[in-house]
This record gives sequence, C-alpha cells and structure tokens, in this order.
Amino acid sequence: MNVARASLVALLLCWAFAFGQMAAFAQVPVPPLSGPVVDQTGTLSSDEIASLTQKIRDFEARKGSQIAVLIVPTTQPEEIEQYSIRVAEAWKIGRKKIDDGAILLVAKNDRKLRIEVGYGLEGALTDVTSERIIDEIITPKFRNGDFAGGISAGVDRIIGVINGEPLPPPPKRSQRSNTSISPEFFNPTNPFVIIGVLFLGSLMRSMLGRLIGSAVAGGVVALLVWYFLGSLIFAVIAFVAVGLFTMISDGFHSSMPYVGGGGWSSSGRSGGGWSSGSAGGSFSGGGGSFGGGGASGSW
Repeated sequence: MNVARASLVALLLCWAFAFGQMAAFAQVPVPPLSGPVVDQTGTLSSDEIASLTQKIRDFEARKGSQIAVLIVPTTQPEEIEQYSIRVAEAWKIGRKKIDDGAILLVAKNDRKLRIEVGYGLEGALTDVTSERIIDEIITPKFRNGDFAGGISAGVDRIIGVINGEPLPPPPKRSQRSNTSISPEFFNPTNPFVIIGVLFLGSLMRSMLGRLIGSAVAGGVVALLVWYFLGSLIFAVIAFVAVGLFTMISDGFHSSMPYVGGGGWSSSGRSGGGWSSGSAGGSFSGGGGSFGGGGASGSW
C-alpha cells in the first residue's frame, strides 16, 4: 500500500513538473530592446515610430528618465502584469539606482495594456495616475482605432508627469566625453595621423590646387583638433603645420592614384560619395529596477 501511494505521488510530481515545463516553453518571449519603440504587430508606421522615438530620446536627453513602448500581439498564457514585469526585468529601463523608467505595453489581440513603473517614479506616476492615463487618454483613442494617437498621447502624459518629479539631472557630456578618441591619438608621431594627413592633403591639393588645398587641409585638421581636444592653441599649430606639410609634400602627392574630377580610383569612393550602412542609433536600458508598480486596462 505504501509502495502504491509513493508511486502515485511520484507520478503526480512528474506530471506537475512536465506541465510547468510546458507552461514555461509556452511563454511569449521578451523581444530584444532594439529601440525606444518596439512594435511586433506592424501597428505603427515607420514615420510614427520615428516620431515617437525622437520624442522619447529628446525627453531622456533632457530629463534622464527612460520610457519604452512595446506592442505585442498577445501575452497569453500569461496575464499582462506577469509578462510586463518580465519585460521590465529584461530591458532594465531607467537609470541604475534611480530607477526612473516606465514601460507602456500594449497586447493588441488581447485588447489589454499596462503602464509599468520603476521604483523611482512610483511617487509621481502612481497606480492611480497610471490608471487615469490609461482610462482617460489612451483607451478612448484605441476604441476608435487610433493606436498611434493613443500611444503618443499616453507617452506625452507620462512625460508630463515625470517632468514634475525632482530627479537627478542627466550627466553633462562634454564634447570630449562624447567621443572615444584619446588626446594621445593626435600625437604627430602617430602613423595613423601621418597617413591621414598625407591622404587629406593630397586630395585637397588635387581638387583645389597647391595653395588653397593646403589651407583647406590645415583647416580641416585644425577643426578636428579643436573639436576633440578643445584647445585653440593646438588647433592653430595644427593648421600651420599641416598647411605647410601639405604644400611641400610633392613626392607623396604625385604618387596618389587620383582620377581627375571623379575621386580616388578605389572601392571606398567612386564619384558619388562614400558607401555606408544604416545610421540608426543604439538604445539600451540603464539598469533600472521595477517592483510591479503601475496599472493595467483594456478597451
């Protein structure tokens, strides 16, 4: 009897484990954070995504807080609250230790949505405030089929609420800190600097002549030095040095494979301009934490 009972318990445990594994595999995966707006349903046009993205990026640059929008077909078999916290834990929207992130999640086929709020915003973007934004601003537009308008208006209201919160300002970034180029890079003995100056000087002289080309080459290098190093004295020195060097570097200039009027005869450039890939900016969460604050709704 004890053996039969133990066997039955073991069988039930196996079933429970198998069911749990099946449920886990059935969960809707959290998409990668490719930008402030992630639309997996094709609801928003490219222009609408671009406009919303720019609005969110401008807000982050000014206030420091992060907002993200996610549109998925469904969160089933999970409730939207469970799925939303998984998204928050994966994306980590908001600044670390400030936790000033907010996520607007729309499950289109489920006709449900949620505003997930980071710890640092729970005093301003309260559950009641989030619920009012959903009920009074977003869902009326959703009911009329205006998803872009509802999301945009909701984000505007979220931004308005966060604007009134006394959060630490975003760190000021100097021109130098926006670059990964070290001042040592501009050492005149750096071979990359020498080769770059030679190519630039040869190109400018071929296009504009010895005198004007030398002056333009010196001016370009001077602007780069001033931009990256922030020193007007070094910029003037670079202008004089590069200008004179370009003017007297006849040997290298004569050996450059330049095709008159069209550009270098290389695969990097041909008449029309440089070939380039996409210019989309990156976006990532700042390490913010969430604890389930916010509100859910439906339409």
